[in-house]
Amino acid sequence: MKQLFIYVYAAFAAAIIPLHTHGTELKSDAEISGAGNALPQGWSYASAPAMEIPDMDSDVWWKTFNDSVLNSFIAAGIDHNYNVAMALKRSNIARNAMKQARSGWYPTVALNAGWTKARESGMTTNAPAQAMTTDYFSAGLSASWEIDIFGKVAAGVKAKKAGYMASKAEYAGTLVSVSAQIASTYIQLVMYRELLEISRAHSEEQMKIVNIAKARFETTLASKLDVAQAQETYYSTTADIPMLENSIHTTINALAVLTGLEPEAIEAAVNQVKNLPDINHLIPSGIPADILRRRPDIAQAAMELEEYAAQVGVAKKDFLPSLRIDGAIGTSAHNISDMMTHESFTYSIAPTLSWTLFDGLARKYELASAKESLMAGIDNYNLTVLNAVQEVDNALSTYHNSLRHIDALANVIEQNDEALRLAVDRYKTSLSPMSDVVTAQLNSLSAESDMVSAKGSALSALITLYEALGGGFDISSLD
Repeated sequence: MKQLFIYVYAAFAAAIIPLHTHGTELKSDAEISGAGNALPQGWSYASAPAMEIPDMDSDVWWKTFNDSVLNSFIAAGIDHNYNVAMALKRSNIARNAMKQARSGWYPTVALNAGWTKARESGMTTNAPAQAMTTDYFSAGLSASWEIDIFGKVAAGVKAKKAGYMASKAEYAGTLVSVSAQIASTYIQLVMYRELLEISRAHSEEQMKIVNIAKARFETTLASKLDVAQAQETYYSTTADIPMLENSIHTTINALAVLTGLEPEAIEAAVNQVKNLPDINHLIPSGIPADILRRRPDIAQAAMELEEYAAQVGVAKKDFLPSLRIDGAIGTSAHNISDMMTHESFTYSIAPTLSWTLFDGLARKYELASAKESLMAGIDNYNLTVLNAVQEVDNALSTYHNSLRHIDALANVIEQNDEALRLAVDRYKTSLSPMSDVVTAQLNSLSAESDMVSAKGSALSALITLYEALGGGFDISSLD
């Protein structure tokens, strides 16, 4: 297999450089910066066939496998997967919370209308008097408005907006994750089907050897031991078939949950597929640093960090005074016909400046909690970045070594086929014992099964790599 030098740059820009928090103080809401040296300067792996470079900016990376059944499964999963649906609803909830926070910039206006009848006691004054009964109609408007002179409402809106952006990133991450899960499960399903076909094909060939051994035993050219060894190999192979069929059944059910399709529909679609997709994909050379920055989980961690910083600002502004204006305008009269007269007109306006001087240190501890949440958010961001580096590196290594393993297995299979052919020919002429045939049969079955498993591992690693590189997510989608 042709070798291709792959060099992946991982020089992260400031947006994904780990932030240092331990042993430092938070200076301000905006001064969150640092420099990390724990990230690798690059990954270097050699080997990959010269194939078309996948488009990492595309949100349909799975189409590089050229498998229409896989495409249809992922499309169904995006439409019907419950994790995707729940993530979308959480994003909608966060959007409504942001809009609710924005309403703090506007006054609250209420309309009221009613009829009141009251009787006042005449025995509550120094000089006893007759009780007074009143009844009247009233109607009017009341309004209350907290003037955002110190930016408390704006800080709250900023926090909710960052939370909404984080929820959008979570939704994008769910789409990427579900697509990768569907693709990996589909690859497993096709792999199990190939393993089943290999076991069935080998069992048929092994039965031929059983018949040869029986024929030789009947003509006294071989012992009963030869027949027993041949049958043992045959039954050993057929014993694996039920477990492979069970793996196929459970994988179909797993794919049904991921896609929202009926298991029967999945089975019918997969019956059209004969082999695993092509394993030969060229990993993009010189992956730009911003690809990892496009990972949804990194974007989500960054947005959550911004939300925590805004919450610190909100907690600080609780120490400042607040200005509130309450007002009302209306009319009240004993008779409805008099409600539009000048004398029935009422109004009130009450600007209020309030400043909490003491609250049992509640605001102090609220601010301390907000700062701790911010520091925890920074730690979470750092961990997310480091996990991203690890996932990409592991996926590259697994894919690379799976290809090497496949190359080696191809030679093993070729030699096993030759050894099996020679062992059978020599056994027929009594030049080799049955044990040589049995060994060759088992080696051939094992090598072919390993080949299918290695191809499945390579494809799974490639899917993991696409997922680790963001799966086509673009941070501009959060704007």
